[in-house]
Amino acid sequence: MSNSEAVTRGVRVRVQAHFSAGHSDPKKREWFFLYTIKIVNEGGETVQLLNRHWIITDANGHVEEVQGPGVVGKQPVLHPGENFEYTSGCPLKTPFGSMHGSYEMTTPGGERFDVMIAPFALRENEAFN
Repeated sequence: MSNSEAVTRGVRVRVQAHFSAGHSDPKKREWFFLYTIKIVNEGGETVQLLNRHWIITDANGHVEEVQGPGVVGKQPVLHPGENFEYTSGCPLKTPFGSMHGSYEMTTPGGERFDVMIAPFALRENEAFN
């Protein structure tokens, strides 16, 4: 399992990622990884997640960018002390790679800012044995 953590303006983003053998087919060059993200508002102001921006790199150096509104179909509002957790997945054509990115947040006053998602590894367990 791979972990990462970053804090931007009082918003903490924790990631736990692991290989999902049940969703993968290495014979077809398909590896699937699940990641669980917990977003915690440790700051003093309410924030809302508007958009996500991911940068996904596989073992061959191929980079894919994914952008869009919200996460898992939601744009959660987090008051101070609240958190939001979700699980999503990422397919790769190699047994390992990495992801990092950012969430675009907004305050009730309309100020927008990016919250960093620290890099984390995506790797098939057997790839490093």
